[in-house]
Amino acid sequence: MRWTPSQGIRWNRPVTATPEQLLAAFHEQVRLADRDAEAANVVDRDGLVHRSYPDDPAQQGAMIESPEGLGEDPDTVIAAQREFFAGRGQRVEWKSYSYDPPADLAARLAAAGFVGEGVEALLLGELAVLARLPDAVPDGLRLRATTAEDLAAVATLQDEVWGPGSAWVTGKHFEELAAEPEHMHGCLVERVSDGVVVTASWVRMTPGTDFCGFWGGATLPGFRRQGLYRAAVGHRARLALARGYRYLRVDALPSSRPILCALGLHQVATTTPFVLEPQPR
Repeated sequence: MRWTPSQGIRWNRPVTATPEQLLAAFHEQVRLADRDAEAANVVDRDGLVHRSYPDDPAQQGAMIESPEGLGEDPDTVIAAQREFFAGRGQRVEWKSYSYDPPADLAARLAAAGFVGEGVEALLLGELAVLARLPDAVPDGLRLRATTAEDLAAVATLQDEVWGPGSAWVTGKHFEELAAEPEHMHGCLVERVSDGVVVTASWVRMTPGTDFCGFWGGATLPGFRRQGLYRAAVGHRARLALARGYRYLRVDALPSSRPILCALGLHQVATTTPFVLEPQPR
């Protein structure tokens, strides 16, 4: 089964896209074109399977998607991917979406040894709606762009919010910032008195598409419910809009989904990572 969009969008017209049109555009522009792949990764396809992975098997960040389905023998296709990455000794994430065929994809991945992690909501929407949000923060705090010198402080924040082991994700974001500063931007809120970072987040532009993505939003527990997340959303939306992007994509956790939906984004699907860890040799 292959993806067939139900409605197209006339991109040269200033219309407001429906959730169905947003999903069709995201699928065609981002997923089918492998635009989610990190710039430094190897990108290839094995039949209907889309793969992206660091050339060095010791590095994390390998991904699999199957936006066009898995054909008539899904289990054989899944087994081939399992063997490919097992042979490399590389951790890989199969990023599944709730509309991906076959309907029992999650069960088939689990049966093949892939371990499902937390379900996230795929949210899509118009940047212009979010760009109206103010970026003011309470007295004693300051919102600014993230620089290379902020790596240690942001990593400390991420570890405190998400737990130890998340530092590699933070490192990847900073690597992208250094390699592609025109496409990757971060913003943070810090305490003016001592420079402690209390919230940090990223926006990744997706060249060749109308989409950008918001990633990595984290706020220390003691600084939540003060409008910091909203301020960072508005700041990043204006940044992307000024660079010619029109739409936003967020893989939202349960904590941020209600906020973003209330601000005007639409939940169009869910996405679940299925992880295969390398086995000791």
